[in-house]
Amino acid sequence: MTHQNHDSAFLTDWATHSAFGAVPGTNGVDRQAGSAADGAQRAWFAELLESRGFTVLRDEIGNQFGLLELVPGAPYVLTGSHMDSQPTAGRFDGAYGVMASAYACFRVADELRARPEGARFNLAVVNWFNEEGSRFKPSMMGSSVFTGKLDLPEALATPDPRGTTVAEAMGGLGELGSGPVFGGDSGRSVASYAEIHVQQGRSMEQDGVTIGLVNATWAAHKFEFRVTGEQAHSGSTLMPERRDALLGAARLVVAARELVDEFAPGSLHTACGELNVYPNSPVVVASEVELLLDLRSPDAEVIRAAHASLMATVERVQREDRVGIEVIAEHAWDQNPYPEHGVELAREVAEELGLTHDRVMTVAGHDSTNMKDEVPTVMLFVPSVDGISHNLAEYTRDEDLLAGIAHLTGVVGRLAAGALVAPAA
Repeated sequence: MTHQNHDSAFLTDWATHSAFGAVPGTNGVDRQAGSAADGAQRAWFAELLESRGFTVLRDEIGNQFGLLELVPGAPYVLTGSHMDSQPTAGRFDGAYGVMASAYACFRVADELRARPEGARFNLAVVNWFNEEGSRFKPSMMGSSVFTGKLDLPEALATPDPRGTTVAEAMGGLGELGSGPVFGGDSGRSVASYAEIHVQQGRSMEQDGVTIGLVNATWAAHKFEFRVTGEQAHSGSTLMPERRDALLGAARLVVAARELVDEFAPGSLHTACGELNVYPNSPVVVASEVELLLDLRSPDAEVIRAAHASLMATVERVQREDRVGIEVIAEHAWDQNPYPEHGVELAREVAEELGLTHDRVMTVAGHDSTNMKDEVPTVMLFVPSVDGISHNLAEYTRDEDLLAGIAHLTGVVGRLAAGALVAPAA
């Protein structure tokens, strides 16, 4: 199949895939991890991979792999991203990376079948489980289990807000494998990893850059706080006697925004993305609130200073508002570079293809954040229109989607030929 035919087939399959979990009247989707929409898209994706000669397997946490063995017994070049979404989100975040990886592997497979002497490694596509962390926390769950950063039993037992566990949700979809696909007793190993993603920011579009060469990730520190007070009548209880958990939580939300102004412009991003209030009743002072709050910065020192300032606010709010505040979960990673030799490989491919490119940091976390600690890794971006993401209006132009596939094809082809991995002794 020619690259032009591959492009046409990709756009057709991309339109088909975008219908899974589509939000009526919008261009966005709702296909959270382990949902019916997630199960439907996984079944469709498995059929797509199998139609191109790939064998589809799932591991014990529900990561979905398409394997193509070209060199019996050799390690695999793994490429992919995630297909799960936020509750109402764009259709590009994550899913484009999985579909682009599949089509890059289809192209490379065609090339290597034509000249098998060029293959050193096998090919594998991955759809990582629960990268978003919207239904099950933490984010990047599938790749965290895969890399040993999160225990499998803990992940499987993680409940969603309604009490359904990962094991129940994914087991109900038939998407849990009985053992590892890589490592363990599988006999398979990963030689290198590549991932492509929409930028989720506006700098590439503003600068006229088609391919982002991701050279580092911002540091991040995510917290889940529980604020406890005392339930009371919201009308008759005297103001000095109240222990209002929602008031305490609100002070943390405001403090997170005000933290940004303590540092140089652009050096700290903060947010509160979720609040759960109990009893959440019109005439009751709240007795308990759980909230998620995150700090992000390209500078680890800024994260540390922001953390210290936030904890000082926590102490003050506990004292002044007479509420208890505890951190019930944390998830953090440092500012961390991607391997320079992977950035250089990606630059060389972009030069060969005549694609505009530049080095760029990622503010968001990705599954490659985990994988780069284990194997040689290449992380790539294509532009997001107006930087919109985690939003129904998220958009990336077709020409940028196709340029990304062409670039990823070049990267995967080089990886399959042995780039970034030392020659066998």
